Amino acid sequence: MSGIREHIVQQRRARVAVEGHTLGAAVPARRSAPVAPFLRDPPIICEIKRRSPSRGDISAGLDPVAQAGRYAEQGVRSLSILTEEDYFAGSLADLVAVKSAYPDLAVLRKDFLLDREDIEVSYRAGADAVLLIASILSAGELAELHAAARRLGMEALVEVHDEEDIARARAVKPPLVGINARDLSTFAVDLLTPMRVRHRITWEHRAVFESGVFGTEHGRLAASGGFAGLLVGEAVVREPDRIPNIVAGFTGPRAGVMWSHPSADFWCRLAGRMDPSRSAGSAGGKQGNAAASAAAAEAAEANAGEEPVPRPLVKICGITNREDAEAAVRFGADVLGFVLADSPRRVEPGLLRELADLDVLKAAVVVTGGRHGELSDRVGALLADGVIDVIQFHGDETPAECVTTAFPYYRALRLGAAGDAGAIGRYGCPRVLVDARSEEAYGGTGRRLSPELVAAAAEQGPLWLAGGMDDRNVGEAVRTFRPELIDASSGLEREPGRKDHRRLTRFFETIRRETADA
Repeated sequence: MSGIREHIVQQRRARVAVEGHTLGAAVPARRSAPVAPFLRDPPIICEIKRRSPSRGDISAGLDPVAQAGRYAEQGVRSLSILTEEDYFAGSLADLVAVKSAYPDLAVLRKDFLLDREDIEVSYRAGADAVLLIASILSAGELAELHAAARRLGMEALVEVHDEEDIARARAVKPPLVGINARDLSTFAVDLLTPMRVRHRITWEHRAVFESGVFGTEHGRLAASGGFAGLLVGEAVVREPDRIPNIVAGFTGPRAGVMWSHPSADFWCRLAGRMDPSRSAGSAGGKQGNAAASAAAAEAAEANAGEEPVPRPLVKICGITNREDAEAAVRFGADVLGFVLADSPRRVEPGLLRELADLDVLKAAVVVTGGRHGELSDRVGALLADGVIDVIQFHGDETPAECVTTAFPYYRALRLGAAGDAGAIGRYGCPRVLVDARSEEAYGGTGRRLSPELVAAAAEQGPLWLAGGMDDRNVGEAVRTFRPELIDASSGLEREPGRKDHRRLTRFFETIRRETADA
């Protein structure tokens, strides 16, 4: 444990020692309401909380019963109630009151539960499920508390954050697992964390995506990763009217949005490529994900204590022919980029269909928005058929234009001044690619970003870096900025649209060497 998490646990132990496990709340001696099924349709768990350590006051005067009523009006059937007092301003009294008013709703007690008596008190108070945080329990304690909850008929949502948590949970193999997008040490939210962590879980389970969910787009993201449910906090505490949009994103397509083929789970597959134990030369394909994830989990367990530096993900863009596509995959590209906008590297959709057999992620680079018009139906068909896996918007698209046009997508943002990096946070996609601004073209100019601009972008979150990357400067970029993804195009060419395979070789060799030497 580290940081605030440790303080919360210590404070709770101190309170229990003085006040007992009911913490001063009037908890019935016997449970009155039958246990309600947890995580029913709609598969969203809406939270009742007044504050949090990361966000401060969210709704200081919140009435838990009234809030539960607002959720019920929106069709919500599962609630999460924060009962921790010092950092979240909750109480077991909130849980008792809500369950008394709405006995048919399923209620999760969300707290830092530490022993069997916590489980028994939760049951008497009316909880239908309890949160068990693996990082604050030993493997034995987790097994004991999980068994105690199940004996009483309650669900146990076991929250994991990393490989150590998964190792604790592995003996229990909990059927319901929560994965938090928020790092409890830094409070930073990374929407790809739940997908990355889920790749490490090798037993049959239903997964709940926790934190960072604010709208339709985030619901889509969780659904694309195969999550069975969403736990939503601040967004619906402040605005319960968000619930229909979040549910709509999670449960099905939205009219007017070009969707990927159901099997094309781009973000989930890409997250699996972010595992530090992955082979530096392997490609990021569509097949064998379950086996690869299981093998990676076993390798990580065998090498516990070691912290390998992951090779950056690599996208080779501007592919115009099979020879270059096959070479990039052979050298270790995770993503291939195909330009479907005005450019010397523009390709026709037919090429992508001809390359459908290549087992690698494929991005279509498009320029839309404003004077450039809408995404063409031909590009939409490629996405719907699974020929491409993701849209890279590389024009002047606004956040609203992106989210209402296609899924999945990511934004390429051209930076000209340090202040431009602040726009990264306006987009709801998990990652934004930064490129150098040029008045000549939207991309592929070979112009590099200044170190100051790269540093400004890196402050916004995991760095996806484009702009003049080649075999001569990639080593410096890896050493200095540790990007999560590097995108190279014109810098690896012998002429526009044709890759230089010797430069490709040196490019990947340099990345591997810099990673190995870290």
